Amino acid sequence: MSDPTTAASVSAELYRRACRVMPGGVSSPVRAYRSVGGTPPFLAAGRGCRVRDEDGNEYLDFINSWGPLILGHAHPAVVEAVQQAAARGTSFGAPCRAETELAEKVVELSPVAERVRFVNSGTEATMSALRLARAATGRDGFVKFDGCYHGHGDPFLVKAGSGLATFGESSSAGVPADCARWTGVLPLDDEEALAAWFAAHGGETAAVFVEGIPANCGFLPQRPEWLARLRELTRAHGALLVVDEVITGFRLGPGGFCGREHYQADLVTYGKVIGGGLPVGAYGGRAELMDRISPEGGVYQAGTLSGNPLCMAAGLAALSVLEREDGWSRLGALGSAWEERLRPLVERECAAGHPVALARDASIFWLCFGTEEAPRSFAAIPAAGAERYRRFFHALLRRGVMIAPSAYEVGFLSLAMDEDDLDQAAAAFAAALEESR
Repeated sequence: MSDPTTAASVSAELYRRACRVMPGGVSSPVRAYRSVGGTPPFLAAGRGCRVRDEDGNEYLDFINSWGPLILGHAHPAVVEAVQQAAARGTSFGAPCRAETELAEKVVELSPVAERVRFVNSGTEATMSALRLARAATGRDGFVKFDGCYHGHGDPFLVKAGSGLATFGESSSAGVPADCARWTGVLPLDDEEALAAWFAAHGGETAAVFVEGIPANCGFLPQRPEWLARLRELTRAHGALLVVDEVITGFRLGPGGFCGREHYQADLVTYGKVIGGGLPVGAYGGRAELMDRISPEGGVYQAGTLSGNPLCMAAGLAALSVLEREDGWSRLGALGSAWEERLRPLVERECAAGHPVALARDASIFWLCFGTEEAPRSFAAIPAAGAERYRRFFHALLRRGVMIAPSAYEVGFLSLAMDEDDLDQAAAAFAAALEESR
């Protein structure tokens, strides 16, 4: 395998060109490899569970476009659906059949959405859900949780995770203080903090945004008791509970986190999987709430490319394959098989005095360096673990395995993987863990 980070590599030359015309040479900050160092490989192609960079190196891919590629790269059913849709027209700015069919499928599978509105990203979904919650309650304030990332809309960029966690920033420049002041931030896994907030601000709170399993600031499974208390308090104080399932929706199962755990959200946001690898987001909820959206109601939200026929076709194809081929059960089994391979490696590290924790649910996993117990809050993630992660990341990359270039991002399995792929990955993980000590 050649080194894509050397100055003479094709990827390095492409990165130099990109930096001349794009901030940091990228369209999304974490791709610049600032937290792990080195030059990002420029990817040329992907098929199944592997990607190939411009220098000809092949990698077993645990990023999967940050979650959407639940079937793997270039799945034949998705490719065929997009090709057929493109041949009929790439964009209409008008209703199309696939838009209705995907909406019907989302409503059928979601335990929350009686109506759904498509947008172009998870960020648009959360921004729109917040506007709707404010209109429905007549209140301006809302709550999010420390480290959790709900897209890059201004109100959410307060103690946010994802790329902001990577760079150790608590918020973004350019967000007006008057905007941020409506955002309440609480720690995860703290029932006393919840109760204190609602005692003081319950009448001013339009909504609480939470991920069923926070997965953009590490992977932080929450206690059912804490989640139940959150539902109880929001209901008692007339605030809407918005569950962000942009990552977990249609990945943990057909009904996402809310469906699997029977969690009663008022609104839900989706993305990733429902686009089949193309840019799609959505938000949904009870009919009486969603009918406040224009043109039925006074909450304005629009998008020229929302419901784009290519994106709708890709999402519908992906969900159809998952249903037809028992995809969610197969993914669960694959996740269990992956944990069976990783768990002994983690235990070996801990026994040797190099603590690392493994968190895994279905086809999502995360290694947290510097602790033996998987954290449940952002504050509990050891900051010093990021340095070992940097070494671990590059040791894996040299062995042909690609994981997220950030200690705070999770890994995703795809149905394109099999037991042989997991064996290859486990061998690489074992060697990289030892090398990175």
